[in-house]
Amino acid sequence: MTIDSIRNGIVIDHIAAGKAMELYNILGLGKLDCSVAILKNVVSEKLGKKDIIKIDRDLDLDWDIIGYVDPNITVNIIRDGQRVEKRQLKLPDRITNVIRCKNPRCITSVEQELPQVFKLTDREKRIYRCLYCETQAGK
Repeated sequence: MTIDSIRNGIVIDHIAAGKAMELYNILGLGKLDCSVAILKNVVSEKLGKKDIIKIDRDLDLDWDIIGYVDPNITVNIIRDGQRVEKRQLKLPDRITNVIRCKNPRCITSVEQELPQVFKLTDREKRIYRCLYCETQAGK
């Protein structure tokens, strides 16, 4: 299998095996008109197996969403065929409009124009709770 190197773009690396499609959908990468390569179950010394996403365009991504999906992800910014920046991500303290509150009595079920905001309440267990009703988010 041959995946061309990219000249200008982004490589999202160290994605937990099987999580690339979730990240692809959440980031809306299917709407891009450039090449996007998803490599699944790539052998990794560090993780055993990992997924990688290569995007053949320089664009602004929501780092918080990427950190929410997997805080161990690294993002490499490529310009003129060289890595110019490597970002280590972390779990964001808040996420907005990524997941929906599952509580039918939450104000966001009635007032649907309200943003779906979740705050990190337990970093070790990766638990997020709805800002409005405190319902724990399900992954």
